[in-house]
Amino acid sequence: MDALLDEIGDDERHPLAEVLDYLADRIRVYEEEHVQIPDAEPGEVLRLLMEQHGLKQDDLADCAPQSRISDFLNGRREISKDVAKKLAARFTVRADLFF
Repeated sequence: MDALLDEIGDDERHPLAEVLDYLADRIRVYEEEHVQIPDAEPGEVLRLLMEQHGLKQDDLADCAPQSRISDFLNGRREISKDVAKKLAARFTVRADLFF
């Protein structure tokens, strides 16, 4: 899925866009049935996702300024719904993980 996301980006007219949508739906269904995600603080979730993807705070500038990302990670600020949606799209996860 990562390779498809890298190839397609935001181009909804890309020839593989429908394949990506189908695959994302299948993964979502599988995870809903087989993967239990334990409750965690939103900052912890963000930190884990950043580590898994090898990202630094500056790499998320398309979602929020670095200082705000730092505040999220350190529990000094709650993640807004708008930023949660951007992070969810960035990491291909549900936005409610960040609430």
